[in-house]
Amino acid sequence: MNMRNTTAFVTGASRGIGRALVDVLLSRGVKKIYATARTQTGMDTLTAIQDPRLVAVMVDISDPVQVARAAAQGGDVNLLINNAGQINFGSILEASIDDVRANMETNYYGTLNVIRAFAPVIEANGGGAVVNLLSIVALASMPGLAAYNASKAAAWSMTQSVRADLRTRGIVVHGVYPGPVDTDMLNGVEIDKAAPQDVAEAIVGGVEQGVEDIFPDDVSKGAYAAWCQDHKAVEAQFSTM
Repeated sequence: MNMRNTTAFVTGASRGIGRALVDVLLSRGVKKIYATARTQTGMDTLTAIQDPRLVAVMVDISDPVQVARAAAQGGDVNLLINNAGQINFGSILEASIDDVRANMETNYYGTLNVIRAFAPVIEANGGGAVVNLLSIVALASMPGLAAYNASKAAAWSMTQSVRADLRTRGIVVHGVYPGPVDTDMLNGVEIDKAAPQDVAEAIVGGVEQGVEDIFPDDVSKGAYAAWCQDHKAVEAQFSTM
């Protein structure tokens, strides 16, 4: 996919990987980016970006009405990047059900809301791509991230279903499986983390090359290679983290 012929819609774009994606896409020469935030603080961050190609949009992806309004505004989109997400900590037996639901509402249902709204838009514009930011823990769970693990595993399964549905409509569906990234989500977690800019560069590069499953950092690449060889060993390893 040639970024110079692209109008992108990026959710969760005010910080972390989303903000880095905005920078990378602008540097690759996209025609326009609709960049979303859920809060006024996030909107202020986006509107401060001095580039006429960027359009800031306030949207909570768990609200279908807001998502439909955004899709109507972004009628020229041919690249959708589903980056918005939520993470809560806690084991599956101790995390509150509210936390479990909140992760599913954003990471699964919210992502699906956006895809359903934008798939007809992208098809009408001659095809393009959908990119779902998942996680390496979609493949093997870390007990302390139980709600997040489950929501990303569900989104991984949904990504495969969406890929099958959209293949004949000229839309490529990419899944992205980062390891730990140095974002606000993991503040205070002592672990080696990839830089958001490096991850964003790898994501955009993968989309340009048509790679369906993108492992954008060294940890995710190593974990996936090990998972392909012996997924039970990786499950056992992750269970101790």
